[in-house]
Amino acid sequence: MGHGLVGVPCFCLAFCLLLVFLQGLEILDPGEVVYVQTVTKGVVGRSVMLECGTTLPDVYIWGFTMPGDERIRAVVYNFGKGPKLQKLATALGDISIITDSSSLLIDNLPLFAQGLYTCQALYDTKEGAKVYYYYVQLLVLVPVSKPYILASDSSPAEGTPMWMRCNLENGTGPINYVWERESRDGSTARVAEGNASLVNVTFVNRNHTGWYRCLASNEVNEQRSDRIWLDIIYGPDVPQIDVTPYSVTERGYSALERETVSLMCQASSNPPSQYVWFYNNSQVYTGPQFTITKILRMHTGHYSCLAQNTYLNTRSRTTITLTVYYPPDGNPTCTVLPANNYTDLALWCSWVGGNPSATLFWNPTLVGADAQGRSRTNATLIQPGSQTRDGSMFTCIGSHVALNSTSSCNVTALLPPGDPQCYAFATRNNEYLMLSCSWEGGTPRALLSWVSGSGAPQGSSEENANILVLRSSATYSGKAFVCQANHPLSPTSKQCVLKLEAPVLMTHRSVVSVYEGDDVQLNCVLKANYPATEITWYNNLKQTVWDTPKYLLHNEAAWSNLTVRAADGARDSGQYWCSATNAVGGAEIPITLYVKMYPAPPNVTISKLLYSSRERTEVELEWVTLSEGDITSFIVERQRAREPEVKASWDGPWQTVAADLGPSARSHTQLGLDPTAQYAFRITAVNHRTLGYPSELRTPGEMGWRRAGPQPPTGTIPAQHLSRAVSTHRQTHACVLTTGS
Repeated sequence: MGHGLVGVPCFCLAFCLLLVFLQGLEILDPGEVVYVQTVTKGVVGRSVMLECGTTLPDVYIWGFTMPGDERIRAVVYNFGKGPKLQKLATALGDISIITDSSSLLIDNLPLFAQGLYTCQALYDTKEGAKVYYYYVQLLVLVPVSKPYILASDSSPAEGTPMWMRCNLENGTGPINYVWERESRDGSTARVAEGNASLVNVTFVNRNHTGWYRCLASNEVNEQRSDRIWLDIIYGPDVPQIDVTPYSVTERGYSALERETVSLMCQASSNPPSQYVWFYNNSQVYTGPQFTITKILRMHTGHYSCLAQNTYLNTRSRTTITLTVYYPPDGNPTCTVLPANNYTDLALWCSWVGGNPSATLFWNPTLVGADAQGRSRTNATLIQPGSQTRDGSMFTCIGSHVALNSTSSCNVTALLPPGDPQCYAFATRNNEYLMLSCSWEGGTPRALLSWVSGSGAPQGSSEENANILVLRSSATYSGKAFVCQANHPLSPTSKQCVLKLEAPVLMTHRSVVSVYEGDDVQLNCVLKANYPATEITWYNNLKQTVWDTPKYLLHNEAAWSNLTVRAADGARDSGQYWCSATNAVGGAEIPITLYVKMYPAPPNVTISKLLYSSRERTEVELEWVTLSEGDITSFIVERQRAREPEVKASWDGPWQTVAADLGPSARSHTQLGLDPTAQYAFRITAVNHRTLGYPSELRTPGEMGWRRAGPQPPTGTIPAQHLSRAVSTHRQTHACVLTTGS
């Protein structure tokens, strides 16, 4: 190296030094030239000292060789009269020579100052002149600048590759790079270190999320970059559903009815997931927490949480089954049933509904659960009938997970009171015979069955009541049917017997007579019959009798009365029938009715008929009876002449003017007459409904005065007029006493 660096200038320098020494020094053989090589490092902008031996040479010269150039150029020299700087020194920094030494001091070291510095020193020693060559290789180091980070993607998706580079503007190598990551909790860890500024990640994952910064260092200094946030985009993962209150079953989660249930969905994702809730595949809510206030049994089903990462357009879904537990409605239902052919009791308890099924206990024995302990909706306990007293009470207790307390029901075993009751009846028109047997009031109900008198079973067995239907037949008359009753609390069966009989009728009077106009009563008695039947009456025209204004029926259990009102001889006389028919036979008896007329009353004659005023508007009428006889009333009638001004004509209609005169009446005053008209009057006696012959016709006479002009006849009416009036009167009053013409 030394030989390459000396070159022509070096020989010139040696020659110059030699001339100096020739002028004032004794030149001895210098021997070998000493070469010393060192390396000195300096930092840009700072100071560096290049040494040229340890003592001050007598003569020295500093030269500089730029990298890539073999020329040596003088920087400073000292030939004994002090150091002399060359022009090159200004380009290499603030150069100076350290006092009492040949060391070169460079301040504000520039990067351009890097190169090979050569110090040629001559020492005058006792042994002679010594020549030294000091080769100082100056390395100018640049401090690392503050690094900055470049990333291929600051928000990469999980599973994708990415890189980060720690960039420097300045810095002398070798440079060491340290990568640090600060997690969310503030802790810092080294994740990479080396001389490479690039970090490659083949597959990023969510654990790479955090603050990153790089530390660049060389032998001069170290610098940290600003941190950057590496945000790993990922998810959503499969959601996790948390149910509050927490209750797990074999099929999923459970909740009690009317309880507030909260469903929380969480799925790891960056950015955070958006959540959508589905109930049986129907969207019901948006958000991470779905709360159902007072959940109902209808809310049982599948709940799905869909988590969505809108940045990545990815989604995931989780489904759970939520079962709502609710108790059965009401309380348990208890009953007691017959068992083992009605010799024992079956205590049966049911509590239907609810989820899960209720657990039932017959106190004190648990019978509502099987060997595995799963509850049932009903429970049965067999209780021997022979060991059970009448009125014994049993309790069934029900419990359910959705209830804080138990529910119960009681049942009492009761023997029906008394004995079974039997009776028979027929359908309408006696088409069918129905035998009914009942023994009610027991718990459980009694079993009833029919047998014939010979013991042959009839029909089927029924509980509580049993009706045997038979087609009506006279062959059943006089036969017996037996109803047998069984109950678990009765050690022996009980029975009742029905004996069927066709009806037998009788009457107190088979011939009845009555006066015309009176009411008459016919009676009929059922002497024997079973099943019971009603009595039917037929009148003298063989027509069914009902309650009418003419007929009145009065029925009791075994007898019936028929009242014929206002008997009429022409219509009501004749034979009446009392009839009774049941499902096993029938009977009827006749009753004859005679309607008699009352005796005719005595005849009546008018003894006085006079006007009682001059105005001729009223008359006084008196009469007498011609013989003895029964009289109930009198009828007074009048007739108006058709041609009063010429000659009276007495063939007009008769008008009743009084019909309520009592049997002792013998006079009557008639008011309101027309003074211009001529009148004739007559009197008829009545005995009940029998009319007597009307009296003769008479016209009223004057009472001591006469009117001017022609006068109507007075006194006795001619015979031809009398006969015609009597005939007319009988025709008018043939039936009843009524007013009118």
